Amino acid sequence: MTKPIALATSADFAELHEHDLPLVDALRAADLDPVVEIWTDPSVDWSGYDAVLLRSVWDYHRRYDEFTEWLAQLDKAGVPVLNDSGLVRWNGDKRYLLELRERGVAIVPSQVAAGACLREVVAGLTGQEIVVKPIVGASALHTIRGLAGSAELDRALDELPDLVYLVQPFQSEILTGGEWSLMFIDGEYTHAVVKRPAAGDYRVQEHHGGHSILIDPAPAVLDGARTALEAAGATPAYARVDGVVVNGRFLLMELELIEPYLFLPHSPQATQKLAATVAARV
Repeated sequence: MTKPIALATSADFAELHEHDLPLVDALRAADLDPVVEIWTDPSVDWSGYDAVLLRSVWDYHRRYDEFTEWLAQLDKAGVPVLNDSGLVRWNGDKRYLLELRERGVAIVPSQVAAGACLREVVAGLTGQEIVVKPIVGASALHTIRGLAGSAELDRALDELPDLVYLVQPFQSEILTGGEWSLMFIDGEYTHAVVKRPAAGDYRVQEHHGGHSILIDPAPAVLDGARTALEAAGATPAYARVDGVVVNGRFLLMELELIEPYLFLPHSPQATQKLAATVAARV
């Protein structure tokens, strides 16, 4: 008997992102019955599923309180979430980077600031090119880049909503070497891409004009990504480790454990492995 599982998506991708469609077939081949459900749909009976696999819930950061309440409802109903709901909550706040730093992971230097403290932190970096991003965020929403102490950055700071932010020195290597994304399924490395921004931009997301290429990472890059993932504790069903290589060293930018785009079209093998991993955990 096949086990029903929900593939949670957002209303913007009500039929699932097209790049995840091969995963649907792979899940069916693994004796599962995948059903695409919009996570904000109040009519869905989540208790009717053996598990919920988070896929294109790409609006969670814009309605984060609602998202965490939804996770609590799934927990109360005894419906497993992949990745684990506790791991998802931990990963939803970028302050996890500071925890990983304490565990020995090399990260892009980061400070957390809110309200008036944000101005103080930025002032302490005067003359440096920096990036400011919300601790709960995705897709470069409310993310700004500029020269600390400049009038342009001051104006950009004035326009930011009253949130808690992560302040980091901008890594110029993103413009030259690109940003790395390494995919892991059940703790095992499967494939990697390098993402590069469009000319004149620094954001690597496709909807900002960025592009990616499949690439084999050097041992130091793979080791750095694996170290970061292992420091998170429990082995996630899926993970994307984003980072930048600075002076030959992999620096973690973000550990993506909630709803990452996994570049599955680049690796049919990873698609099959993810389906097998989900089946084994349901």
